[in-house]
Amino acid sequence: MSVKRVVLGVSGASGAPIAMRIAERLVALAGVETHLVVSAAAERTFVHELGEGALDRLEALSVRRYAIRDIGAAIASGSFRTAGMIVAPCSMRSLSGIATGLADTLLIRAADVHLKERRPLVLLARETPLHLGHLRNMVAVTEMGAIVMPPVPAFYRRPETVDAIVDHIAARAIDLLRITDEPLAAEWGGDVSG
Repeated sequence: MSVKRVVLGVSGASGAPIAMRIAERLVALAGVETHLVVSAAAERTFVHELGEGALDRLEALSVRRYAIRDIGAAIASGSFRTAGMIVAPCSMRSLSGIATGLADTLLIRAADVHLKERRPLVLLARETPLHLGHLRNMVAVTEMGAIVMPPVPAFYRRPETVDAIVDHIAARAIDLLRITDEPLAAEWGGDVSG
């Protein structure tokens, strides 16, 4: 079995539990290794949302963590083959950098590489409300081939806990990479009430 590499980028928007759950789900998949890059703002958000030691736990779920300023890292090159990249959460600053090709951090450079190599790039854009600049950046990255996936709960599934919401969002994001034969998120079987 060949190893499938997935880059997990974590930026500074709210949503650290989603990034953690994506890493947990990826590490549980046979033949998948996670390559991690975390922005400076995400480090602060992780501590605020998940507490001390959360970043250490996230890093332990990854094959390797790369420094945000290490533009010469393996994931900055198209020759480093991956199955795709997820940015979760994706701040509007990171979205803007990706949309404009301003690859001044490793996270944005790695996303740029995924676009130029035509590899899956899933952006869990996290902001509300949105202004016109946010929307235009979402259109721009979509036109370049990225998938914009705001982490919106699927309330029709009647989740009973926040963890259930987080797990479903994480599973859907991973499913968009198409790295497993079977989807991680349960399929909707249709409305059975009518």
